Amino acid sequence: METELNLISEMSKSDKELKFKTLMHLVNQKTLRDSFYKLKKGKAAGIDGVDFKDYEKSLTSNLENLVYRMKQMSYRPQAVKRVYIPKAGGGRRGLGIPCLEDKIVQLCFARILESIYETEFKGYSYGFRRRRSCHQALRFLDGMIMNRPVNCVLDADIKGFFDHVNHQKLLQLIAMRISDQKFLRYLTRMLKSGVMENTSFTKTVKGTPQGGVISPILANIYLHYALDNWFDNQVVPVVQGFAGIVRYADDFVICCQRKEDAERILISLHKRLKKYDLELSLEKTHVVMFGRLYYRQWLKGGERPGTFDFLGFTHYSGQSRRGNFLLGRRTQAKRFCRGLNSLYSYMKMNRCQPITQIWKTVSQKLSGHYQYFGVSGNSRRLNQFHRIAEQILFKWLNRRSQKRSFTWWNFQVYLKNYPLPRPIIRVNLYGTGR
Repeated sequence: METELNLISEMSKSDKELKFKTLMHLVNQKTLRDSFYKLKKGKAAGIDGVDFKDYEKSLTSNLENLVYRMKQMSYRPQAVKRVYIPKAGGGRRGLGIPCLEDKIVQLCFARILESIYETEFKGYSYGFRRRRSCHQALRFLDGMIMNRPVNCVLDADIKGFFDHVNHQKLLQLIAMRISDQKFLRYLTRMLKSGVMENTSFTKTVKGTPQGGVISPILANIYLHYALDNWFDNQVVPVVQGFAGIVRYADDFVICCQRKEDAERILISLHKRLKKYDLELSLEKTHVVMFGRLYYRQWLKGGERPGTFDFLGFTHYSGQSRRGNFLLGRRTQAKRFCRGLNSLYSYMKMNRCQPITQIWKTVSQKLSGHYQYFGVSGNSRRLNQFHRIAEQILFKWLNRRSQKRSFTWWNFQVYLKNYPLPRPIIRVNLYGTGR
């Protein structure tokens, strides 16, 4: 399949107007088997309760039956199971968990869509793309602010993006490159498969379920047309100063040289997103005065530059060792608290587990936090996280029984013998010469 997908990718790259008429032949037993083994094991099962091991026991016959049903157009995705996880800012976020068989089909379709659209996506789009990451998006933002005349930032937030994607518009956009009617019909069925919450079934008339395997590529396609093309074709040519954007899925910021440009872009952005049944969160969207100009004015007694959040980091105006303006970043407050709350809840519920098991789990939690937030300029926040984590451990280990397990001195000795992962800067986001 990789050979055929590479061929499709080359065709898509060489002819931006080409429409792909036959794609369903790529959905066969071999490619579905390959997609099955690309799925992550141990994930939650859908409404049918079938997990990876159950499906694998009769994999060949299951796939033969699936291919037969797809050829007969009798395959219909089952409803996704609705579950909720807590949001960092309060409330709950709904996730959709498809059945395993539907995940297989979705992944197969996603790989086909990716081969067509990957060459079209913009260089400043980083979300859910091969060989691209959050850290690369942060590095791109750093380069833009440090190397271009940026004086203000439009910090934008699309309200409930994944829940408001317009099915009809999305399919119309995809039909601009794909004319295989069977392929499009199955995409429609995936989007309209419905949601099962406990025993209640709800039809889906809009949105793509977060948690669905195909949702990321569909989101990128939708925002490619709704946002990226609009920015390149209708915004950049008319602004009076510099304007640049960086996007990770539905999370994006726009950097501008002139405040007037940023304010006009914000007005236009409201209108543009409305055409795609999307809207900005008024509480979370604003223009921030930010950059060298306002940093210098602040040093002379002017107003302090603002801050903005992007990909879990709060960005602020900092100072390099040479005394120059520097884009600083620290762990966003709600992400910082969420990490500590997760550790606190784990220790509260599992303090009576064997200490070796506790140490293993806590080490994994700390390593995961440092893996993502261990970036240039964030060492102070990492060390603060580590100190509070030690205090949480000390508190709950002393509540394993009525008898106190540690004094603070004994606890420090234990940490020396069995050290926890230390904060470390894993990703350098700074350029040279700072």
